[in-house]
Amino acid sequence: MSVIGRISKFESFGSVDGPGVRFIVFLQGCPMRCLYCHNPETWAMTGGEEWTAEDVLKKALRYREYWGAEGGITVSGGEPLAQIDFVLELFRLAKEEDVHTCIDTSGAPFNRSPAWFSKFEELMRCTDLLLMDIKHIDAEAHKTLTGMGNAHIIEMFRYLDEINKPIWIRHVLVPGLTDSADDLTRTRDFIRTLHNVERVEILPYHSLAVSKYENMDKAYALKDTPMPTAESIKNANDILETANYKKHLDR
Repeated sequence: MSVIGRISKFESFGSVDGPGVRFIVFLQGCPMRCLYCHNPETWAMTGGEEWTAEDVLKKALRYREYWGAEGGITVSGGEPLAQIDFVLELFRLAKEEDVHTCIDTSGAPFNRSPAWFSKFEELMRCTDLLLMDIKHIDAEAHKTLTGMGNAHIIEMFRYLDEINKPIWIRHVLVPGLTDSADDLTRTRDFIRTLHNVERVEILPYHSLAVSKYENMDKAYALKDTPMPTAESIKNANDILETANYKKHLDR
């Protein structure tokens, strides 16, 4: 039987969610509740539209001529790993068509239970790249920011390093929450222990999703938080050594 996924939306010509031009599949459902989340409509595990993996791939392949040598499919969310059966089936089919595959994930569902982890191992065999957030390096601060700790997420980073699976790391810079020099330095030191990192990016916080929360009658916790200054963005880039990883890609 075909595997059914719950889809929040599609984006046909993504340019910031992996290499080249990407067809992006935003899945429905996420176990985290990040204070700065800009897609609160994807939180609920129910909702969205039901699609088969075959039909999603068919839709994506309509845009293949625009992808160039580097583009492909990125599955985002919500949280893709919350629908691991669907992503696995989609990527199996995509690799049969020689399509570059990428997952944009928080790592929140990662666990070592035999049933789930065996699927994850198989998924990694047909995944070319992962985009992963380091939302906060401190476990307690991570829980305050997202609603859960980060020990299992750190474990996922370690596993991906072990199997040498390429990753791009992103860090959302939120004034007063994720921008302290001490926390950024701890984040940098952790990244330095990994050998599979191809890119490190700072994503400056913005509040463009406030209207979504208002329309959904949800409180937005960071409504009074300003955007980071140019100086703080530069400081974060310097501490996380983001330029070094961009040079690595250019070589």
